[in-house]
Amino acid sequence: MHEFKYKNNQLYCEEIKVQDLAERFDTPLYVYSYHTLIDHFQKLKTAFHSINPLICYSVKANSNLAILKALVDKGAGLDIVSGGELFRAIRVGCPAQKIVYASVGKTDREIEEAIKRGILFFNVESLPELENINCIATRLNKVTNAAIRINPDVEPKTHKFITTGKLTNKFGIDFATARKILLVRDKFSYLNICGLHIHIGSQITESAPFVSAIKKMVRFINNLKKIGIRLEYLNIGGGLGIIYDKENPQTAKEFAKKILPLLKKTELKIIMEPGRFIVGNAGILVTKILYIKVTARKKFVIVDAGMNDLIRPALYDAHHQILPLHNQSTIHNSEKADIVGPICESADFFAKERLIPKVREGDYLAIMGAGAYGFSMSSNYNSRCRAKEVMVVKDKAFVIRKRETQEDLIHNEIIPPFLLGI
Repeated sequence: MHEFKYKNNQLYCEEIKVQDLAERFDTPLYVYSYHTLIDHFQKLKTAFHSINPLICYSVKANSNLAILKALVDKGAGLDIVSGGELFRAIRVGCPAQKIVYASVGKTDREIEEAIKRGILFFNVESLPELENINCIATRLNKVTNAAIRINPDVEPKTHKFITTGKLTNKFGIDFATARKILLVRDKFSYLNICGLHIHIGSQITESAPFVSAIKKMVRFINNLKKIGIRLEYLNIGGGLGIIYDKENPQTAKEFAKKILPLLKKTELKIIMEPGRFIVGNAGILVTKILYIKVTARKKFVIVDAGMNDLIRPALYDAHHQILPLHNQSTIHNSEKADIVGPICESADFFAKERLIPKVREGDYLAIMGAGAYGFSMSSNYNSRCRAKEVMVVKDKAFVIRKRETQEDLIHNEIIPPFLLGI
């Protein structure tokens, strides 16, 4: 559930009318509900309380400092995939021993910084990476922890661009190779290979793929025990789906019921890396209708947000529910329209042939479920300034990111002297 609801036909975020936020802060505008964010984190924590897992929020889903700080203050660790995300994690005061570091392409500089910070461990994606981390740790004379990311070759039943657990994907190491590495792990003198990691994909709405992957991991762990290889951690990644349209995803409680018996069999410390599940439905993108264009074949509702603000529909053909801030919807005053942005690309759309209430120029729309992979994937394409972000806590709204200015667009650009006639 989330805190975006109609009251007297007006859409509210917690106790504030979204219309008031749009008029106060202008659009495009990302709006986040603090209580929805924390509630979803607590749901996972409660569902898995019997094994007390370390829940490392996936920073890539939404990396705003306020969101990270809110979750860290409630006990969350952080799952990072870059040096920039490590910087953010340290900036919000996340304890280094609650940071896990994934990514198939960590640079030497990123590895060195993470070792110096003393993170919990690296999720290692290949043998060359393992060797490189050991080499850098040796040079720094500092032992660091590592977990081998296993590619369990499981079909997660999600979009092909967010599938990560098939052997055709770039992620992870197959079981046979992982076994060979673990048999000679002592040769990595500055690496403590103490865990295993999986992450099979994103926006997974069924439990079966998770169960299948974890069962494979349990068998692998048991086989390792038989040959004297003992580990400390099992990181089961993230990937829990949310409701965007008509999905019927499992609740945290239902998910826990399916996999807790398997996890307990491992007798290992469990780590989870949820992102979308926590922040996805905690955020919306508010946009203003600029024009309504009627052609011989279609009606276009042209809004001031574009694919640079929210790229998921263009990238994944993703469905987001789109609601008017003032709800007067009936079957009799609805019509089909394409909701599109101002970007010079045909892929710049939020919905096609969508049945929506009749709207007028100047009205506002809320693009729901935009908390995850919304702002974090936004860009300055077409030299557009990125949106402002606000967080609502009950009846108060806090700006958590200023709207970019045109000066921000060119801040790091340099015209060489020869072009200036110097």
